[in-house]
Amino acid sequence: MNRRDFLSATAATALSASPRFFSIESFAESFPSTYKSLFKPLDSFAETYLRAMNAPGLTLVLADRDAVQRVVTYGFSDAEQKIRVTPDHLFQIGSISKSFLANCLLQLHQEGKLDLQKPILDYLPWFRIDSSFEPVTVHHLLTHTSGLPGIPNVFLSDPAAKHQAAYAPGKLFHYNNTAFHLLGHLLMTLDGGLLPDIYRRRILNPLGMTQTEPVITLDSRDRTAKNYAAFYSDRAFPRFGRLCEAPAIISSDGAGCIASTPHDMGLYVQMIARHGEGPKSRLLSEESFGLFSKPHIKAEEFGPTASYGYGVAVDTLDGHKILRHTGGMISFASAMHVDIDEGVGAFASINAMQGYRPNPVAQFAIQLIRALREKKTFPAAPVIRPAGLVEDAADFAGTYHSTDGRSLEFVAEPNRLSLKHKGESISLEAQGDGAFVAPHPDFSRFVLMFSRADAKDPKSPVVELGWGNDWFTKPEYSGPKSFDTPKEWTAYLGHYRNENNWVGSIRITSRKGKLMADGTTLLEPQTPNRFRMRGDEADTEWIEFHDIVDGHAQRIKLSGEDLWRVLAP
Repeated sequence: MNRRDFLSATAATALSASPRFFSIESFAESFPSTYKSLFKPLDSFAETYLRAMNAPGLTLVLADRDAVQRVVTYGFSDAEQKIRVTPDHLFQIGSISKSFLANCLLQLHQEGKLDLQKPILDYLPWFRIDSSFEPVTVHHLLTHTSGLPGIPNVFLSDPAAKHQAAYAPGKLFHYNNTAFHLLGHLLMTLDGGLLPDIYRRRILNPLGMTQTEPVITLDSRDRTAKNYAAFYSDRAFPRFGRLCEAPAIISSDGAGCIASTPHDMGLYVQMIARHGEGPKSRLLSEESFGLFSKPHIKAEEFGPTASYGYGVAVDTLDGHKILRHTGGMISFASAMHVDIDEGVGAFASINAMQGYRPNPVAQFAIQLIRALREKKTFPAAPVIRPAGLVEDAADFAGTYHSTDGRSLEFVAEPNRLSLKHKGESISLEAQGDGAFVAPHPDFSRFVLMFSRADAKDPKSPVVELGWGNDWFTKPEYSGPKSFDTPKEWTAYLGHYRNENNWVGSIRITSRKGKLMADGTTLLEPQTPNRFRMRGDEADTEWIEFHDIVDGHAQRIKLSGEDLWRVLAP
């Protein structure tokens, strides 16, 4: 009996009291599972999570060193037709694919075919790079520390252009898809084949991952769960914003190209829980697994305690060492957590992209497993913040005025902040760090950005507000109210777009004498038409303005990718 027949024969379906939530259960390896007693609290949290996060469906697998212990799916593949997610559905795992690529490169390293400290140009001399710093090595690319932009394609559209380093490699962590796209070419060059064939030979076949697709093509669309994206793709997305079916995509580069089933991902989790050992032989030697799981550099993009290894984040949870990663695709969001001390792990994926990842589900799963193994009381389920929860709402309340006489009024209620507008009360959603989304058409294009009197003092009063090009202040504001803005910047303002789903829209705004992307990210001038994006110290991305016609730039380059002016707001 093959795996597909086995799943069909042993699947048990449980329909909850609500017609909008149910799970499909499958014990693919161990039957019954060692962990059956934790299924009820886990299922209860999964239901709560899907409802609270406005997710259509979710797939989940639990595994330990011994076996894949549970495969379960929740909710809908097709939300309109009420077709359930099943264990056979493919979900795109996004950047979790980076750990597959790192595993293959580490196999080449242990075979003596790859020096991780060697400059990438020694292996790929065709790669176009402009840098005054020391060479970028394979290690720098694997750890997102190359100092190169992370947005553009490896092969820039302008044949004369080069990828430009922002700072010395190894200095700072900046998440970089371009680096792993390039590493995919390194793997193909050194291993003498195409990426999907290499993945099958080095990882999928040895682990028995027979249902996994190593690249995403339209050929696998019928096997893929129906998936959803934001209906409005050019603006901030509120948690309960409108979704629509996403277009099919093709993805075949090393940054994120794998689609898999929960059972197959359980086999992958099991290999990591076993420190690189497969069912018949080791994929990674102990030394190679040590490099894979070593915290090479702090990676606060993954959390305040996180570092980065090779293609995977390294963290701690309840005193245990965790390897974890998320995956964000156009219309899928995934999370993998593996406790390599205890040897247990979980993978979860949602068939929609709304800006978050199902980390709480994967994390709670391994906490329940550990508690059961240690014969301890199950931990309480994570608390899911309601979309409109604003604990410090009173800090932002009040009326803010613009220099042209407009005003915005914000009202604080217990744990809630509302904007009064045209007789309506619009409940705001916190995005962190004084940023809020207002789910209303009049405010949908930009995030509301509040600022305090002293940016370094989180207890100083909130005195100003930015929204796109607009700036408002409270009476308590005591700073300058007029600013010098270079005249030529007027030509840069506006909406630019590339219909590549990975690029999308950028709106260039000007506020308080500064140029910004989407009203949130400062653009720091480098030349008259070129600006460095300053989302944080490690940001390597840049924007350049071109083709000034009738007083307006018609095109921008975003780290080498072209976007064109849109004749609409």
